[in-house]
Amino acid sequence: MDNTFSSYKIEDRSLVAFIKREIHNLALQLGFSTHRAAETDIIVAELTSNLIKFAGGGELLYRCTQMLGRNEIEIYCIDNGTGIENVAKIMNDGYSTSKTLGHGMGSIKRLSNDFQVYSMKGWGVVQYIKICESADLDIIPNPAGLNYAALSVNYPGENVCGDGYHIKYSANGFKIFVGDGLGHGANAHDAVEIAIKAFQRSTAEDSAEILKEINDAVKKSRGLVATVAAVDYKSESWNICGVGNINTRIYRGLENKTYSPYNGILGLNIPRTMNSTVVPYLKHQIIVMHSDGLRTRWNLNDMMSIIKQSPGVIASSLYKDNMRGTDDATVLVGKIT
Repeated sequence: MDNTFSSYKIEDRSLVAFIKREIHNLALQLGFSTHRAAETDIIVAELTSNLIKFAGGGELLYRCTQMLGRNEIEIYCIDNGTGIENVAKIMNDGYSTSKTLGHGMGSIKRLSNDFQVYSMKGWGVVQYIKICESADLDIIPNPAGLNYAALSVNYPGENVCGDGYHIKYSANGFKIFVGDGLGHGANAHDAVEIAIKAFQRSTAEDSAEILKEINDAVKKSRGLVATVAAVDYKSESWNICGVGNINTRIYRGLENKTYSPYNGILGLNIPRTMNSTVVPYLKHQIIVMHSDGLRTRWNLNDMMSIIKQSPGVIASSLYKDNMRGTDDATVLVGKIT
């Protein structure tokens, strides 16, 4: 199942019916009942209506995903409007700023399995919605140690994404891969897919060694840049190594550090000697990894209380403010629990 989000810019009502139909059909394809698909229609209608009415437009991203054999639809709704002064207040039925019944946000919350909102006055709003086959299904948590979310969006006009990510777990820890194939389109996508398969096969513990194995595997492809960040529970440490321009940053409270990759391209030319950076693995850390589809001059400390938010809200907030729009884009955010 593709990890990529479909993205639509919504500036007026002309696209709303099309998007509703697409997500409705997706729900039916996933095995949702006609009743649940209709509830999904209500969620999408409220989101798009609010975008147009209160923000003058925005962006809707959606995808289907699978968690432990269960099909789900994930939606991000993003705008650069005036923002919401009191998020908790607007979630209550009966509260309205436009002389309506005030049931919109409340209905989204009731009908979705997970609904999160983040906003600052004058900044805009990001919303995250998860829809399962039944409204009363509980959310399946990520494996212990890492709560994460990721956004991957194609270069405009492309059918596939040249970026990719993968996380694999073991009894000893977990490893995160984020890669960006050169350029965009099918050839970049193929390079990343080959790299992910090599990453999945690798039994190496050191991130630099994993990248060397990936380098050998992708030599017949276009090539890519990538970073691997591995955690070992026993030593309580991160092991990080990258080649090319994947941005990797770890936050803990107000402190943060960026981990610079080596110059080079996997599959074409990499340094003869590469060493992984080893840093402590601590509770409450936040790791952010993204491709060059996002600008790098950002700071989570500039956004009020953002570190308290879920990984999906953090990822979509970074996407909102830093998306270049000139390439594929991927941002992965993990919170250490």
